[in-house]
Amino acid sequence: MKSTQAHYQQITNTCKELFINKMKDYGAAWRILRLPSLTDQILIKAQRIRSIQDLEVQKIEEGQVSEFIGIINYSLMALIQLELGIAEQPDLNPKEATALYEKHLQETFQLMKDKNHDYGEAWREMRVSSLTDLILQKLLRVKQIEDNQGKTLVSEGIDANYQDMINYAVFALIHLDS
Repeated sequence: MKSTQAHYQQITNTCKELFINKMKDYGAAWRILRLPSLTDQILIKAQRIRSIQDLEVQKIEEGQVSEFIGIINYSLMALIQLELGIAEQPDLNPKEATALYEKHLQETFQLMKDKNHDYGEAWREMRVSSLTDLILQKLLRVKQIEDNQGKTLVSEGIDANYQDMINYAVFALIHLDS
């Protein structure tokens, strides 16, 4: 069995490669998306995963893996949007976008290592379906925070929820790869 950190980096390297290739195809068109639009994109991916997990027959043959990768990449885009704000036009070249992607991925990776230390890799005992449900719960929280104009009374902010979604998606992909 690979270490969590090695497996995490393998999976996120695949996600980053897809992000870079999509930047080559589309540029930074995603920079115009408001946070609720990114949240809704992640919601679509998570609901699709839940549907795949619950339905016996699929009409579209894409599986959970590509959807979890989408959750990771859209969440990283959201973290970049939180940092930079929304652009009226694409304003990042591939090198700049990749540097920001890597910065937020490294911060999220560190969070995973810290939580993994404190929780003793409890996620390894979880089902992929439970990780999916936790992502959906985080999305509902984010939507509520967005509806509250980003204000919380006692809860962590939107950024922490996006980071948790990334880490849950990576954990699900580790399970699916095992």
